[in-house]
Amino acid sequence: MARTEALKALQKTLTARRNELRKRLNGELANLSGAANASGDAADAAFDNIGEEINSQLAEMEAKELAQINNALLKIKQGNYGVCDACGCKIPVARLTALPYSTLCIKCQRESENDSSFLTDHGILGWEGVRDYDSDREVRLSDLEAGFRD
Repeated sequence: MARTEALKALQKTLTARRNELRKRLNGELANLSGAANASGDAADAAFDNIGEEINSQLAEMEAKELAQINNALLKIKQGNYGVCDACGCKIPVARLTALPYSTLCIKCQRESENDSSFLTDHGILGWEGVRDYDSDREVRLSDLEAGFRD
């Protein structure tokens, strides 16, 4: 019963983090689109470009985290949250508490870090296999950047 309660608490944590990331990403994307209208000398422009690049990289990292959280919430909905994608064993609650969107147990995670083919050998996709959790629509970085092309 303790595992079930812990998993329910993790679901709340994941949902809260998802909502926070959505708000932040919406704000960051709005800032990126509004920053193009700034004026000033070459030094100001260079400084603005560096800031925009950092913000863009942070937004990309947050978008990846959001995709992992959405995947974890989908697994909860499907009833297979907390199960290692590689070996099928239960992921310890301590690991899930530390990293709630873990998809691998510690043993398989270490193996994947030491063997570059481990994930593909076990039929686990990398980022190219990330999908929108509400549908089967594939998520592409170009979809996220559609409004920010020069």
